[in-house]
Amino acid sequence: MALITLNFYSEALGMQTQVEVILPQRSAAGQIGIGNRASQERYKCLYLLHGLSDDQTIWMRRTSIERYAADYGICVVMPCGGRSFYCDMKYGLAYYTYIAKELPARIEEFFHVSDRREDRFIAGLSMGGYGALKIALKECDRFCAGAGLSPCGDLQKTSFQDILVSIFGSTQVPPQEDLMYLAEQAENNPNKPRLYMAIGTEDFLYKNCQGLRQKLSEPGWDFTYREKAGVGHSWSYWDEEIQNVLKWMFDRG
Repeated sequence: MALITLNFYSEALGMQTQVEVILPQRSAAGQIGIGNRASQERYKCLYLLHGLSDDQTIWMRRTSIERYAADYGICVVMPCGGRSFYCDMKYGLAYYTYIAKELPARIEEFFHVSDRREDRFIAGLSMGGYGALKIALKECDRFCAGAGLSPCGDLQKTSFQDILVSIFGSTQVPPQEDLMYLAEQAENNPNKPRLYMAIGTEDFLYKNCQGLRQKLSEPGWDFTYREKAGVGHSWSYWDEEIQNVLKWMFDRG
């Protein structure tokens, strides 16, 4: 596998930005202790989003995502979303447009990555769990599956009221940024994505995401839910659970 720190100009953000990219390496003779599933085909790609206090480096620093990705021969793209909840901010930058629309186009331009919907996936934790589920629901024609680990299921009912003002201009969350509303809008879409949610029972967001869990458990959704007793908002859990996400996404045999 190759790890690339990519710096490029984002039109959506109006500035240079940085992305961490994991890519399969087709020829890796003599490499010790890691498999090689690289192929001649264009790679499937997972966009992996960080949480509120983190940046694009955090998945590499807190988990073994590079080693896990090697087992599937996939590309993993880790962008920076600031503290935006992956929205186009009222008083800030257009992170939704950047990550949901511009970034896939740039990655497919720069690297040997597939441009097919069935080969694009998105996941994230906490704020990034909300962002991943939101993008999967809103961009049904662009992403085939989304996974939220310890996600913020109901943004309106969080304690992040000061952040909401910088994002939306008030503490009111618009319908188009509400996951329950987006699920209702997407439920009759033939391209609605496969969705995955995992959370610990002691997580401070556990109750917050149960309404969304109930909604996605209704007939017609391809939805997987996992919870773990006694677990809070922690990297040890996310490191464990991202392995289950990759299996759910890419081991379809």
